Amino acid sequence: MYETFYGLTGKPFQLNPDPSFFFGSRGHKRAFAYLQYGLYQSEGFIVITGEVGAGKTTIVRSLLEQLDRTKVVAAQLVSTQLDAEDILRAVGAAFGLPIKSVDKAELLATLEAFLCSLVTEKKRALLIVDEAQNLTARAVEELRMLSNFQLGEHALLQSFLVGQPELRQLMQSPQMQQLRQRVIASYHLGPMDRQETQAYVEHRLKHVGWNGDPGFDPSAFDAIYTSSAGIPRRINTLCNRVLLAGYLAEKHAISAGDIDAVVTEIKQEFGPGAVAPVVVGSDATRIAPNVSPGSLETVIGIEDRLGRLERTMTATIDLLHQLLHKERPEKASNRVGG
Repeated sequence: MYETFYGLTGKPFQLNPDPSFFFGSRGHKRAFAYLQYGLYQSEGFIVITGEVGAGKTTIVRSLLEQLDRTKVVAAQLVSTQLDAEDILRAVGAAFGLPIKSVDKAELLATLEAFLCSLVTEKKRALLIVDEAQNLTARAVEELRMLSNFQLGEHALLQSFLVGQPELRQLMQSPQMQQLRQRVIASYHLGPMDRQETQAYVEHRLKHVGWNGDPGFDPSAFDAIYTSSAGIPRRINTLCNRVLLAGYLAEKHAISAGDIDAVVTEIKQEFGPGAVAPVVVGSDATRIAPNVSPGSLETVIGIEDRLGRLERTMTATIDLLHQLLHKERPEKASNRVGG
């Protein structure tokens, strides 16, 4: 709809994580660099946390796209309240192993044999657990036990745990002391600031051929930041609606009033929490005492130099599309404000 009206080649604010839209804010670059650093270490755990919609999954998918598949065999699983034996079966399934109707002992033997076979092929295994805050303490302990698999001096499995702030609380609990000793580094991905929010919006628009239509008043970016709190998914939801409203009203300039009008609509439809500021803790980084910070900062420095509402809106867009076709002769400029 609005893509054609504004001369765009695609949807700039789709909600599905897409690595091609990766935006390197300060926090996102740093989180990505920590994952790269973890790959370089080839062992232990890296823990990345962040608020809902902060962009964690996009970072993970960007990393997966850059992996050398001839050297690293990666498996990703999204945990949903997995307990101890469930996590083992999920790991086996993620690596494509035959794990049906086997007991725990056989399952562990199968996993170890597979991991050893990778070493003979000069490969290593990487497990990425997304939504890791849903894991039980027993499931996390099973992952720690898997990290004990070794062949000579080589660790057979490395794990990245990615999740919401609750994962940090789990990691800080007393029963996680042994796992914390295996964590090489952890990082909390906070929200973007005002300048990064504007750059993020412009980055996504330019990725689909934006040439300044529609134009955004500086006050519009202020309103986007205030309403989204710098959370990427909230920005996407808001801006998708703003462009749709602009298209229906045949607008080529977006102001703060247009943003505020859409924010009001979203709140009326989905409640005050749909687009509103959230309280987010500041970025927090921890490097294990036995790891040299200098080598990590080198990775971060390299990354800095190199640079780099569909689901909820389908029914609404369809309805507006129908109304637009009915009223096109009279234009739809009075149908949606903002």
